[in-house]
Amino acid sequence: MTKPHIASQLEKRILILDGAMGTMIQRYKLEESDFRNDALKDHPASLRGNNDLLSITRPDVIKAIHQEYLAVGSDIIETNTFSSTTIAQEDYQLGHLVYELNFESAKIAKQVADEATAANPDKPRYVAGSIGPTNKTASISPDVNDPGFRAITFDQLKVAFKQQMQALQDGGVDLFLIETVIDTLNAKAALMAAFELKEETEVDMPVMLSGTITDASGRTLSGQNTEAFLVSISHFPLLTVGFNCALGASNMLPYVKELSQKAPFFISVYPNAGLPNEMGEYDETPRMMAQQLKEFLDLNLVNIVGGCCGTTPDHIKAIAELAAKYEPRNQSAVGTV
Repeated sequence: MTKPHIASQLEKRILILDGAMGTMIQRYKLEESDFRNDALKDHPASLRGNNDLLSITRPDVIKAIHQEYLAVGSDIIETNTFSSTTIAQEDYQLGHLVYELNFESAKIAKQVADEATAANPDKPRYVAGSIGPTNKTASISPDVNDPGFRAITFDQLKVAFKQQMQALQDGGVDLFLIETVIDTLNAKAALMAAFELKEETEVDMPVMLSGTITDASGRTLSGQNTEAFLVSISHFPLLTVGFNCALGASNMLPYVKELSQKAPFFISVYPNAGLPNEMGEYDETPRMMAQQLKEFLDLNLVNIVGGCCGTTPDHIKAIAELAAKYEPRNQSAVGTV
């Protein structure tokens, strides 16, 4: 389905990103059998919890979740592929399924997004290929006794990300979302993969990049503050840069504000529903979260807003209703870093 380039929409209005896939999957209370099909019935490793696998074994669940987010106003839905690299799937001995995981996830999301666009052509819906950070870092040693040791190389990361992106592109995504960046060197491997793929396929896929501030120090896990993070990646022609996850909206405000003041790209933010409680659950209600994000909108900081861990369609509905009252940030007026 032909849609306008997403950049043209970002100039007109604030776009709404969907909420948490994992939070919604938990509501289904799935068992080990839900993560298996005939081909995986004798697989030796436990598969429960490998949510990306559900795009193959329970596509009905993933489709239904996408539809719920679209129904409440999401302009962009993410594929169910946060951990769909050969690196992350090693934990489940499923590296051989990476192409299928990404391709099928993209197909599911594209189908429902196209249906929503056809129903209301004035509100085109887009599919973002979700690309998570993997469970290995290129900047940090996993061995406290050997600071120089690395569990993975830059080139290994780039190869894995490129495999994932190729499958997502083949499946029909509209853009790539490199998200929850805890190590900027990992992100740069993903960015290199994206732009190598662009050169090889001659498909100009827009790229969103979203980092994560891990604590009150205002730094990523690999130690960069907001400006350092931005400088590290700003030579790439990104569609958006932003922050997601980790902190609740109120704690993310100063960092998003700094990005908005300095970045020559559109700005995104999709926080958790607050910080997790002692049970690992998120307590912020849709109203509470929307009220906190109101300050971002009052200050004209963002072009895309949505939710991460703990957020549901109810959260996204409240955010969408609020954002509809505001104009998007004008990124063309911002200088370069």
